[in-house]
Amino acid sequence: MINRSSTRQQVMKAPKKRKAKLGSGARFKKLTKSLKGARNPKALAAWIGRKKYGKKKFQKLAAKGKRRKG
Repeated sequence: MINRSSTRQQVMKAPKKRKAKLGSGARFKKLTKSLKGARNPKALAAWIGRKKYGKKKFQKLAAKGKRRKG
C-alpha cells in the first residue's frame, strides 16, 4: 500500500539533475544549440547570459571559457 509519506520519501530520494559547472562552457553550448532558429544563436545566448548574471560576472565567465578553450 502506498501512502503519502512513502511517496514523499521516494520523491526526496530521487537523484537531482545536476547542471554543468558554471564557467565550463557546457551551459552556453546547450543554450546555443537550443537557439538554433535565431539569426546569431551565440550572440543571443551571450545577451541572455549578461541579462541573467550581469555584465561583470558574465565577462569573468567568458574569460574563463576562453582560457579553457586555448
